[in-house]
Amino acid sequence: MRQQGTTTGPRHRPVAVLLGPCPAEVAAARRAGARTVVVAPDPSVPSDREGAERRVRTDWRDHPRLVGAVARLAEVRHGRARVFGFGPATALAAARANEALGLPGTPPSAVTALMDKAALRARANTLHPARPVSFARCGRAALIPFLATLIGYPCVIKPRAGSHGEGVLVVHDEAGARAAAPHYPEVTDLLVEEFLEGPELAVQTLSRQGRHRVLGWTRSLPAPAHDPASASAPDPGQPVHAPTAHAPTARGHDAPVALDPATAEAVRALVRGVLDLTGHRDGPSHTEVVLTARGPRLIETHPHPGAEEVTQLLRLAHGTDVLAHALSAGLGLPAPVRKPPATAHAGLRYVDFPPGGGPPGAADALAAARALPGVVRVQLQVPPDATVRRAPTGALHHAYVLATGPTRPALTRSLDRATTLLHAPAPARRSR
Repeated sequence: MRQQGTTTGPRHRPVAVLLGPCPAEVAAARRAGARTVVVAPDPSVPSDREGAERRVRTDWRDHPRLVGAVARLAEVRHGRARVFGFGPATALAAARANEALGLPGTPPSAVTALMDKAALRARANTLHPARPVSFARCGRAALIPFLATLIGYPCVIKPRAGSHGEGVLVVHDEAGARAAAPHYPEVTDLLVEEFLEGPELAVQTLSRQGRHRVLGWTRSLPAPAHDPASASAPDPGQPVHAPTAHAPTARGHDAPVALDPATAEAVRALVRGVLDLTGHRDGPSHTEVVLTARGPRLIETHPHPGAEEVTQLLRLAHGTDVLAHALSAGLGLPAPVRKPPATAHAGLRYVDFPPGGGPPGAADALAAARALPGVVRVQLQVPPDATVRRAPTGALHHAYVLATGPTRPALTRSLDRATTLLHAPAPARRSR
């Protein structure tokens, strides 16, 4: 694809065709210098305020309709466009559309290779054959206790396909394995794999023609196993403070993360090796890595950036605009200029409301949280008058707080205070 950064007229700017984007993705396209076409069933979002210029009202999940609608764009016919999907489902739809339209990008086979957790684990294990991560495929839920005992406790049960951590359980003993089995269909497609001990990193990477650039990483903070929001149907005979099976959730992320040079290079080598093995040549990726006692080990890699709040955290802590980098690289535009971070520390904390609870009923609590020193954003993912029906799992959360601070203690104080305000009691109005 020819470089698009040499012409400055608005009509000559390349077009980013965004599938079902959030407002942050549309705004990032504007920062990258691209024009935007939003493809979504509902044309009302995102708004013009974020920079959306045109809309195509179609269901991007319908491949023939998507290709037919996008093929009519003049920029596509002239090679001045590319389709982008920055979520678990849209990434594959975008790859299929680019292939069908003759536009550049990672092929669908590479996207599906990253989404197949069994194949991904097998490939990643070839990078450290002396100490691979133990895992087994499981086709029947009744076999979970046997395979879990074979792998050893604690271990992780996860669907072979899926996103947002849905259906993932950490099992601590045989009782937990027996309790976990009814949560899955009798005939199923699961992995039972070794639980990896150590600090966890979320690594953001941008690939271009097979060269992989690590843009930065954040440290994932796991929620305590006894947290009611992270517990998933423990055995009734077990005490609440010591569940035998729980859904792993993140309490938040911190950045920047200082690693010694050898560890940092080992992380980069692992991420690049996995991307090479799966054929991921172009576009962003999000990789979860655990720093175990025997070196970095892969949890999963995804063919799209991290969640919006994670990329925003990296922008605060490193000055690196992950979304704008991905869009400019895909369209042949000049890379965004990196801005020095305006803070020494940045952090993200998730807030989950227990079943029967919800966001603070008074707007004063939200306003007070947003007014705290260093707080950059307080985002509710549920309506402010909602009553939640169940605790979230995996990467799905009810709210989050982003903040910065001159010191780590100052940052922690602001985050703790903001999350406390969000946990203020709220009157129940409607279920979510």
